[in-house]
Amino acid sequence: MGAPPAPKRDVVWVDGLRGIASVLVVTAHICRSLVPHLLSPAMSDKLPPTLFQLPFLRCLVMGRASVAIFALVTGYVNSLGPLKKSRAGNADVALAGIAKSAFRRFGRFMIPAMVATILSWLACQFGAYNVAHVANSAWIRDTSPTASASFAGAFYDLFKNLGTTWIDGMNQYDRIQWTLTYLLKGSMMTYLSLFALIYVKPRWRMALIAGMFYFKWKSGDCKQHPRMMIPKTDIQQALVGFNVYCGIFLAEASIDADIAAFVAAHPILQSVGSASMIILGLYFCSYPEEHPEWAPWSNSMLHMGQWIFPAGVEYSRYYPGMGADIVATGVMFNTTAKKILSHRFLCWMGKLSWPVYLLHAPLIRTVLTWVLFGASVRPQQGKDTNGNQLPPGWLPIANTWVVVFALPLFYVFLYRVAGLWASYVDPWCTNVTQRFEELVFRDDAKSEKPILLS
Repeated sequence: MGAPPAPKRDVVWVDGLRGIASVLVVTAHICRSLVPHLLSPAMSDKLPPTLFQLPFLRCLVMGRASVAIFALVTGYVNSLGPLKKSRAGNADVALAGIAKSAFRRFGRFMIPAMVATILSWLACQFGAYNVAHVANSAWIRDTSPTASASFAGAFYDLFKNLGTTWIDGMNQYDRIQWTLTYLLKGSMMTYLSLFALIYVKPRWRMALIAGMFYFKWKSGDCKQHPRMMIPKTDIQQALVGFNVYCGIFLAEASIDADIAAFVAAHPILQSVGSASMIILGLYFCSYPEEHPEWAPWSNSMLHMGQWIFPAGVEYSRYYPGMGADIVATGVMFNTTAKKILSHRFLCWMGKLSWPVYLLHAPLIRTVLTWVLFGASVRPQQGKDTNGNQLPPGWLPIANTWVVVFALPLFYVFLYRVAGLWASYVDPWCTNVTQRFEELVFRDDAKSEKPILLS
């Protein structure tokens, strides 16, 4: 059955959602650096929570739901064009677009990440992370790389990390790039699923996609990753698998004429149901990363997780992933929410979400760390029982007022740098990818423009 083309706003809102997710990732890492107690739902099991430890408000300082949204958007955006073409009877054209977009995805995803790694590597070798190594922030210290012992060793370390980023998610020059290999796999998962289902009738395709969602939800075997202290398959299922298939399902639903007619015929159900889904999803996204037993609301979610999640998975990844899916579903059927997310400022943030994600962590560990900690003096710890001088303590934050003024300016600086990246680095990366296409593509495949959105 054919479907009318989706209104422009039905695509634009996704950029706004991605823009909010990107800024929340930045905020989450800043909070993890400066106020790590916000990872828990209360100050202790006997003390009350602070404002941003409460449900809903704590969504502003947590980043795991944002990464789940990136995976969901990957499935939604990369499947919307082919699904429209399939419903219009142009499945062969859709398949050609899938093949080309899958090839281009590697260049458009990997090259910018490699450039960001090289810049962080250069900063490391020239001592830009020296202040971070002694700052009074465990996250900043633990994620800041150290300079290589020799000139040759520096290049060895660089090429090693350029490879391990995509092999097992390890990159010492920017540890948050561990997500990139899974998001790239999510893209390939999207293309492979579309390839298999592009000729299937829409109703059956939606049923099969729902089945794959359920399979990914239930299939985590939680084997321990040899180089990471979290279950590898848990990461894949929670951040890639079911979120990607939720995105594909929502893309299919957004262009289905029968669903659109049903929603239009029940405006009250649409308004109340979508708003309730957004609220419920945000509640699930509030699940704390640490000590959920310290608050009654999160403790009840801890017990509920035993019934709804596969055995042994990490609830602090599954709950935000499930919450992100519910929020996105509610937004898609809520006219007001889509209108808000389609605001040009949020869409502008969404267009910069990729460079913001690549750049924010190195800039936190350098520029922001210099401002917050660089002017301080390491406190002396005295001597031990044998009379030996103890090493000095960690650098404290210079001043509370420095934090108040520095944090807003840092966001402005970050988005200014991200804008420059989008203006100069992204086009260069695209050009490199296109030149490689011209080198390897057959002549009859070069003329057609990309079909899928980036």
